[in-house]
Formats: sequence, C-alpha cells, structure tokens
Amino acid sequence: MIKPMFACAAAIAALTAAPAAMAGDKYAGMFDDSNSHYLDYKTDLSEARRELKNDLRGADSDADRAEVIAEFEREVADAETDFIKEMAEDGVVLRRGTVTVEPEVAALVAVPRY
Repeated sequence: MIKPMFACAAAIAALTAAPAAMAGDKYAGMFDDSNSHYLDYKTDLSEARRELKNDLRGADSDADRAEVIAEFEREVADAETDFIKEMAEDGVVLRRGTVTVEPEVAALVAVPRY
C-alpha cells in the first residue's frame, strides 16, 4: 500500500516541479533589480509599507485602522497591476491565480519518504 502511494506522490511531485524548473529560464532576470519594472514594483511596495506604518501610528480608532489597512491593500493591488501591465507591454504575461490542493492530494504528498 505504501509503495503505490509513494509512487503516486513522487509522480505528482515530478509533474509539479517540472514546469517550475522550465519557468526558471523563461523568467530569468525578471524578478531582480536589473528589471526596471520590478524595481519600480519593489519601490511602490516599500513606500506603501512606510505609509501604512506611519498612518497606523496616527490612527485613533478601529475604523481609522481599518481604513488605513484598506488603503494599503489598494496600493499593493495597484502596484501589482501596474507591474503585470508593464511586463505585458514587454511581451511577458504574468498570471494571477489561486492554487488549491485537495486534501486527498495533500495526503499523498505528505507520505514519509524512507
């Protein structure tokens, strides 16, 4: 019983690792400071964090804090959208999405490897 589960887990791990390994070449240099769009994105995030920190210090109520956090989330989303659009203009399509791992698959991957 363990061997088939281990084989299945190994196959799943190989299938999920292969696209990531191939993507390494495609996106080489995209997420470092040599990419001006990424550098702008990092700068926008840093500025948003500084503003959040300062605005939270001045927030007097829960409603003020909620508004400050909502503003921070909008700024982060805007920075991400700008980065994705700028990269698309350069011919690189970055996708947003959600990954969901079903409990059955998670159980297979969590099998101890002896």
